[in-house]
Amino acid sequence: MLDILNTRTNPTASLAHLTDAQAVIEIHKLKQELQDKVVLLGHHYQQDDIIQFADFKGDSLQLAKDAAKLSNPYIIFCGVHFMAETADILTSNEQQVILPDLDAGCSMADMASINEVENAWYNIAAVTNDTVVPVTYVNCTASLKAFVGKNGGTICTSSNAKKVISWALNKGDKLLFFPDQHLGRNTCYELGVKLDEMVTYNPNLQNGGLTTEEIQKAKVILWYGYCSVHKGFHLEHIHQIRKSKPETQVIVHPECSFDVVQASDDNGSTAYIIDQVRKAPIGSSFAIGTEINLVNRLKQEMPDKEIISLSPYQCLCTTMYRVRPKWLYASLLSIKEDKPINIISVDPQIAKFAAIALERMLTI
Repeated sequence: MLDILNTRTNPTASLAHLTDAQAVIEIHKLKQELQDKVVLLGHHYQQDDIIQFADFKGDSLQLAKDAAKLSNPYIIFCGVHFMAETADILTSNEQQVILPDLDAGCSMADMASINEVENAWYNIAAVTNDTVVPVTYVNCTASLKAFVGKNGGTICTSSNAKKVISWALNKGDKLLFFPDQHLGRNTCYELGVKLDEMVTYNPNLQNGGLTTEEIQKAKVILWYGYCSVHKGFHLEHIHQIRKSKPETQVIVHPECSFDVVQASDDNGSTAYIIDQVRKAPIGSSFAIGTEINLVNRLKQEMPDKEIISLSPYQCLCTTMYRVRPKWLYASLLSIKEDKPINIISVDPQIAKFAAIALERMLTI
């Protein structure tokens, strides 16, 4: 349950005329003024005019760890809904987490609702006596994090997926992994699970589109969801790179499809991609299959290397893009006026079980 305590009202109504450039100037002033009260977390996919203000930058796992250590009364999360929810779960009741734009969601997270997952859980239990361990990718609602917490499962990020999924496969007979089929398939395959031991559950079809026999035989049941950004990278993009730039190393995010990951030279989380590119020798060439803002930032940071996007098209996370300077300024202004807006507050019962799942993840 996502409970928005305040909505974007008075502060932003008077900011409609404000340009991004003007907002950036005002943010610099307010951030300095509120430095003891406010900490800004920024996901790597944010644009430069936002990420420049982040006190902590990272992927989902790193920002979750950072949030857990903070004591500041206000945390502004420059990311999307599920990230702000996670920060609220990991911080104290005295702290408030603010999302600059309440419309900054995640299309992948929207592909798995609590009702759909619970129905799938019951459908699977009805046809097998095997122990099923549920694991959710962090890109999901707090209610799904609570679901795995209640049912002996946990959460993973792209950084720790191998460790978490290994734990789950050792703990039970079957793995139910949601909402991203590609991260699940790529990781399980890398851990030795065969493709014919994995099935895909589509909640829009009766019984997930699976027969009783298919569920009984499966070792891994993957949800049908996917990332709209990483779905934009295709096998032909790699073939084109191989022809035009044979010396270029192709490195992609594991949210990409199975054929793309298999054809690439390397794959890993956002943090892994950044690390691999940074430690590569001068003159190295990379074609990167992940969100364009990160690719462009790495290109600016390391002009001594050739860095391009794997796709010739702009693979932009449009929901991350919704966090614009004027909304960040409005959030800071509301704190200054002691009337904070866009507070993300997870229902205490949901937070309780979601925290159990998060603690399992951090322990693993």
